[in-house]
Amino acid sequence: MIDRLATTLGIPLPWLDRAGRLSWLKLAVFAGCIAPALYLAAAYRLDALGAKPITALIHATGEWTVRFLLFSLAISPLRRIADWPKVIGVRRMLGITVMAYAVAHLTLYAVDQNLILTKVVLEIALRLYLTIGFVALIGLIALGLTSTDAAVRNLGPNWHRLHRLVYTIAVLALVHYFLQSKIDVTDPVFSAGLFLLLMGWRVMRRFKWPERPWSLLLLAILAGLATAGLEAAWYGLASGVPASLVLAANLDFSGPIRPAWWVLAIGLSLPAMALVRGPRSASRPTGGRMVSPTRRPPPQEALPEPLSPRA
Repeated sequence: MIDRLATTLGIPLPWLDRAGRLSWLKLAVFAGCIAPALYLAAAYRLDALGAKPITALIHATGEWTVRFLLFSLAISPLRRIADWPKVIGVRRMLGITVMAYAVAHLTLYAVDQNLILTKVVLEIALRLYLTIGFVALIGLIALGLTSTDAAVRNLGPNWHRLHRLVYTIAVLALVHYFLQSKIDVTDPVFSAGLFLLLMGWRVMRRFKWPERPWSLLLLAILAGLATAGLEAAWYGLASGVPASLVLAANLDFSGPIRPAWWVLAIGLSLPAMALVRGPRSASRPTGGRMVSPTRRPPPQEALPEPLSPRA
């Protein structure tokens, strides 16, 4: 019933594939996208967010913005390494979700300032971390508004140039995350480590290094080491804690596991997937002729996919 009504009104339903059929993958991802928002709304309604619920919502929506941004950047590695082409169909949904949580993040901040827009603008202009976050938000909105089929046609090659800004936006979002976290930067360090892992894979692709289990294992190790170094550098510069103490904390397992180990654990999933997938055949028969699987052009590294009812 809902599908027919949406089709009549020309409204794209996120859980349908290009043929208008139900996609369980898209449905699962859609449920995952709205689940944090539903949880936060319920927690607010039940007064379960502490003494400052709006502040808690501001932080939570910001954190989920970064998480979904990383999820969207993980689509291409997952598609390539796991040889899972269908997963590319949810990248647009994740990109739009990033924009939605980012807009909610700013809106809640305005609510926290009693909707005094002059005060909001002044705070954004005077506080560096707010300025950086606002610039990232403008970038996300620009990507979202140009994610339609019409925008792709009208912008032409400029569309790809614009959407490559997603990497710059991710850096700005992470810097904003670090600066607003102040003392405890465990979560920002973890997010930054995952970003380094994902960008490391893109460097491998850029220089056409082999995507073998051993090279992906090396990537995971380097990402973990870089995460530990980033954490030590941040605490050393921001609070004067000796880098040696921060690095030593990574070898102390009596307390919380440090972000570097979590990044390493997630990074190890890449060579694991490569091992399960096995080596790709150089070619495969198709209708009496040989077709190389590498001839299929890779998808663009954009945040959202073109917004279309058929996407």
